[in-house]
Formats: sequence, C-alpha cells, structure tokens
Amino acid sequence: MSDSGNKERPVPSEIVGDKLSEDHPETKSHKNKKKKDDKDHEVEELKKRLEEKEKEAKENFDRLLRTAADLENYKKRAAREKEDWTKFSNEDLIKSILPFIDNLERAVNHADKVMDAGVLIEGIRLTLQQIFQTLNRFGLTPFESVGKPFDPARHEAMLVVETDQHEPNQVVDEFQRGYLLNERLLRPATVSVSKSPSKEVQVTE
Repeated sequence: MSDSGNKERPVPSEIVGDKLSEDHPETKSHKNKKKKDDKDHEVEELKKRLEEKEKEAKENFDRLLRTAADLENYKKRAAREKEDWTKFSNEDLIKSILPFIDNLERAVNHADKVMDAGVLIEGIRLTLQQIFQTLNRFGLTPFESVGKPFDPARHEAMLVVETDQHEPNQVVDEFQRGYLLNERLLRPATVSVSKSPSKEVQVTE
C-alpha cells in the first residue's frame, strides 16, 4: 500500500505567517500601545468632563451666593421701608391738623383780649368743624347714640338711669362720642342707659 494517504497536508503559508505575526514581539507591542493610547484617551475625556462639571458646580455656587446676598439685601431694604412707613404713615394726617392747632393756640392767647365771649366760642366751634371735616377725609366718622338702642358693640354703659321717659335699654345721654374709622369701630361711645323704674312695694299693716 502507498503511504501517500497518511502524509500530513502542508499548512498554507498564509496561516503560518498570520500566526507568526500575532506571536511576534513587535505585534504584541503595537497592540499594547494601542490599548494604552485608548485608555489615555478615556482618561483625558474623563478629566475634561470632570473639569466641566467642576466649572459648572462653581458657577452654580457663585450664583447661589449672589441670590442669597440679593435676598438678604431685599430683607434689609423691606425692613427699612416698613420702619419708615410705621414712623411716617400719619404724616399727611398730622400736617392737616396742624393749622387747627395753630388756630386754637391763637384763640387761647387772645382770649383775655376778647370782650365778647360769643365771638371766641364761635371761633372755636368753627375750628372744630374744620377739624372734623379734615378727619372725615381720612375715614373718621362719628355716630349718633342718644335715643338709639344700647349696642354693646358700639356703646360702653357708664350709668343706668331709671326712667319712664324712654323705652328700657335705650341710650339716654352721651358722655363721650363714639367714632368709626373706615366703618370699623375706633372708639365706643360712653353713655347712660335707661331701665324701667322699680315698682314700690306697699306694705299694709
């Protein structure tokens, strides 16, 4: 028999060449260098992204500091404005009343020179009328009490009067006038209130 069937077939030179080239030191070195370059590139990308994030974080922190400073300045400015408003909110009202104070002071200073008391009283009455007109522009209004039913929300009873001239629980007299400020009670009126006369009990012997 022929031994030709048992002979090993020759390996193509191309395959042998590729295997040899893979195992060649220079080829391995080239692959390692490529891997290192890829890793270096990834590290550079990570560093770049980290720097961008740090920059963004710093900008956000600076923005937060500016916002906090603006808020603090606003609080201080609002507090000053509130304090000024509290101090000077009645400035227009006081300015409007000053001329009447001047008139009353002049009336008092010249009272001993006025022969006719009626003239002095009329001057004071006129000044009071002007004061009420001015205060009315600021929302002040008096309310009537005499002859009205007693209202504990508006009246403060100082005296109870037994009388048959009035219905029970009516305001008989007013000691101090009550006022509303823009329809809200500013000061209650102090009044006397009526009640039915007590019936005398007659005791017969």
